[in-house]
Amino acid sequence: MNSSPFFAPTAFNAGEFVIRAYKPGDGAALQRAATASYKHLRPWMLWARPDQSVEESEQICRRAAARYLLNEDFTLGIWLGDELAGGTGFHLRGGPLELRNAEIGMWISGARAGSGLGTRVLGALLAWGFTDWGWERIEWRCDARNIASARVAEKNGLRREGTLRADALDVAGARRDTHIYAILRSEWPGA
Repeated sequence: MNSSPFFAPTAFNAGEFVIRAYKPGDGAALQRAATASYKHLRPWMLWARPDQSVEESEQICRRAAARYLLNEDFTLGIWLGDELAGGTGFHLRGGPLELRNAEIGMWISGARAGSGLGTRVLGALLAWGFTDWGWERIEWRCDARNIASARVAEKNGLRREGTLRADALDVAGARRDTHIYAILRSEWPGA
């Protein structure tokens, strides 16, 4: 990520799963995964709805694909063959691409939750992010009550840097705290 144009990598094959950019036509898979996982996702994901249509899901995928190509945000799907098992991404919430900082967000489908998939996906994202992407700092944020999400970060060597108190609203509209985890390229075991 220097002064020359940056062309974001679009896929990472981890063997067990593939992490790749959404593309037109992925809407049906997103709709199936998101609606089947509604009860699992709803406590933590404001966007989760029980009735998301295929058309809405297709719009989400196409918008994500466009933003990816424009280097505005890098939303990714987690694929086990033809099954969308979750979503993730390298998000530029902390500043422009040139800062080489990304925030990883993630959701795992209800059918795959508790299997360790999120931990393995985050490990793959760190390897991909610190090599092919050239990130210098990768963050992970989660609701302070989401113990499973915090454990995924800790298992992958991210350090909790702090807790933002009452910084966001939960799905019920109540104030909630957010844990911030991060790892630097120099701290990553593969460095």
